[in-house]
Amino acid sequence: MALCKNIGYNTMRMPNLLGHESPADTIQQSASWLPLLARECHPDARIFLCSLFAPVTVISPCRSLCESVQDSCAPIMSCYGYPWPDILHCDQYPVDHLMCISSITNTTAHTGGMPQASCRDCELEEASSSKETLETFCRNDFVVKLRLTRLEYSPVSLSRFSLTVKLDVLKHGPLLGGQIRSRIELWLERDATCVKNMTRHHPEGGTFLVTGKVQGEHLVINKAYAWQKRDKNLMAAARKWKHHRCRS
Repeated sequence: MALCKNIGYNTMRMPNLLGHESPADTIQQSASWLPLLARECHPDARIFLCSLFAPVTVISPCRSLCESVQDSCAPIMSCYGYPWPDILHCDQYPVDHLMCISSITNTTAHTGGMPQASCRDCELEEASSSKETLETFCRNDFVVKLRLTRLEYSPVSLSRFSLTVKLDVLKHGPLLGGQIRSRIELWLERDATCVKNMTRHHPEGGTFLVTGKVQGEHLVINKAYAWQKRDKNLMAAARKWKHHRCRS
């Protein structure tokens, strides 16, 4: 199950704590939470959700764990029109004691602080100048030009778009050449909110240039541009990049 991949165990109890009777039902229902995890709204969000979707025992999460995850993740959900579901109401979970699953992260000491909700992740922008765009390329781990095409709706797929065959990799950073496509495909599948913002005015897909950081197995897109000739600054930056030398 993708939601709980690499969580540290490979068995689960049925029915789970959400009342799902079969693994197939659990996998289908859990998939809707993958885009939220891609936003990395809380370091313990995966542990909280997996304690409900794929429990090893009947021990439930502690109320404080639920409240901490809700405080960080509910605002991000609301950005996209989704309320915190009643089925996860925190009052149903026990006050902290030895027989519930508590948070493993000290959120006050969590590196970088807790993320803030944003409804503008991956909003398309125009390059303000070729110089500034080149500096953006330098600051990021990867720069990729890609083309997305719209898929027919499928209830088993989160993504509404697919990659065309060719990727134009301007910068691959720490990624090996063969890793680029698989990581982009994983981002496309998991980060539905980012893709939605990129394609809001391109419902059938289009060509985009994206930049971002590599975080473990994941790519975090932080800049996205529509590839179009009228964006002369972007075109100029892409032409100059091959011979550009970043300042250390």
